[in-house]
Formats: sequence, structure tokens, C-alpha cells
Amino acid sequence: MGYLSPNEIAVALVESGKKKVKLPLLSLWIPGILAGVYIGFGAHLFTIVTNDLAEFAGCGFARFIGGSVFTVGLMLVIIAGAELFTGNCLMLTAVLSEDIKFKEMLYNWAIVFLANFVGSILLVAIIYHSGLWKINETKVGITAVSIAISKVNLSFSEAFYRGIACNWLVCLAVVLAMSGKDNISRIFGIYFPIMAFVAAGFEHSVANMYFVPAGLFLKNNLNFIALSGFGNEIGCLTWSSFILKNLIPVTLGNIIGGAIFVGAAYYFAYLKKKPDH
Repeated sequence: MGYLSPNEIAVALVESGKKKVKLPLLSLWIPGILAGVYIGFGAHLFTIVTNDLAEFAGCGFARFIGGSVFTVGLMLVIIAGAELFTGNCLMLTAVLSEDIKFKEMLYNWAIVFLANFVGSILLVAIIYHSGLWKINETKVGITAVSIAISKVNLSFSEAFYRGIACNWLVCLAVVLAMSGKDNISRIFGIYFPIMAFVAAGFEHSVANMYFVPAGLFLKNNLNFIALSGFGNEIGCLTWSSFILKNLIPVTLGNIIGGAIFVGAAYYFAYLKKKPDH
């Protein structure tokens, strides 16, 4: 076949996990930073494309187009090569098969998560200083701040459950990309689930490492804020609200969505040996 079967994908997930735990620190850190940048590229593109699209095309179509352009982020991660925390939630398959240790997986997650954050902030700083937020009479900047405010105003449970649904789809995108044997197949495998999670309004921890800090950087530009028309709602946008009200619950949800509903599901469906009778 021109693609891997679900059984073969389950085996590939284990092999991928075994390879990831053997990577030296630098081979986790640098690709982790790159993944943060790559997902940030998709997030920035989403902000640029959707800043006024709903006014002309309607909310639903604007979400579809925004989700479509965001997919470039995971395409870069998978095809160009990088280490993404949300995708690495699939390492639980290898833990359950006893090919890697639980603490090895946690070490990988911790390093990659921090590296993703560093990469995201790096791109936020580049985009902020580039002045690209001034596009369309600063509507791009206004959109960036509005996105950030909406994300820190989610309740813990809203952010948590949106995180579950998000990484369920993201990890399925990784699985579909793994099943493809050429880059065209991988691109299509990535596109549909990623477009779906963005259009549906789910929450991705690494994408939010770009979205919310982008708003935080702009909040500190007093001239921009004075002219943008934001009122008291801007006060809720802080680094602590980002971490406590968004990043933590979304990350926990992402772990469950990816590790349990995809990684563990593949193990129990295709790898767990049935007891002899």
C-alpha cells in the first residue's frame, strides 16, 4: 500500500518514541525552538489573514480560511523537522508498550515545552519589532490583542476541554502524516485535522505561546493602546493570567487529548497483547 495501516502506525509511534528519548539535549532544544517558531508562523499568518475577513466573508468562512493558513505551522514541523510538545504527547504509546520509561517521556516533554516557548517568544519579538501589526491601519495589531484577551478570559474548564479536543486532532494529523509515504500525502494528512481544530475554535498550548504574548507585547505599546480603542478589558491581559487561565489548563487538556485519546488508544487497539485462554 502507499500508506501505513493503523497497526503499522502504532508500531511507528513506538519506534518514534524510542528515537526521541535517545536524542541529546541539543537535539531536543534546537528543534524545539524551531517548532515554536514554525507554529508561530502559522499563528501570525492566521492573524494577518483574518484581521478583517469576517466583515466580508462571514464568521464561518473566515474561520475556515484562518484554519487553512495556520496548517503551514505543522507542515513545517513534520516535513522540515522539529520537536513539538503537543505531537510528542504520542510518546505515551511507547511508554505503555514498555519500550521507554515514563520519566524519559516527562524529560522530553519538559525540554521540548520550554524550547517551544522560547521559539514562540523569539518570533513574537521579531514580528513586534517588524511593525507588521500596523498593517490595515493597525487592525492586525488590534486583532492580535483581541485574540489574546479572548484567550485569557476563558474559564479553566473551557480552556481545558478545548485543549483536549485540539490535541486529539493535532495528534491525528501527526498520525496521518506518519501514514503517508510521500510529502504530498503528508501535507494533505496534516491539512484537514489542523484546519478543523483552528476553525472549530479549540486551544493549542504552543500556538497560544505566540497568540497571547503577541497581545502582551502590543499592550506595552502605549501609543498603540491609546489609539486602538481598548477599554478596561485590556487590564485582564497579563503574563500571570496567560499562564494560570490559559497555558496551564490548555496544556493539561492537550496532554489528555493527545496522550490518552490518541497515543493510549492506539496502544490498546493495536499493540496490547490479548491474554491466552
